[in-house]
Amino acid sequence: MSAVLDAFTIVCVAAGVLFFVAGTAGLLRLPDAVTRLHALTKADNLGLGLVALGLVAQGDGVVFALELLVIWLLVLLSGATSSQLIARAQHRGDTEP
Repeated sequence: MSAVLDAFTIVCVAAGVLFFVAGTAGLLRLPDAVTRLHALTKADNLGLGLVALGLVAQGDGVVFALELLVIWLLVLLSGATSSQLIARAQHRGDTEP
């Protein structure tokens, strides 16, 4: 059973890393701030969720899983808030004379 959990962890963490790389590529290649934010936040949120899911399989119990869930939710909240603020500042900078 340990080999199955190890394989699950490897697959989830590897998929999470691929999403992080895709988000970074979007950050570097897309033309403006809003599309960069969209690519980065979507890919990073899913990437972190997959990494956390992979780590849950290696954890000791329910408390560890809940801690990872709280961390992931806090990162989701902070990423959404900061990207909203950056997009609003970008929009206001483009529309004001």
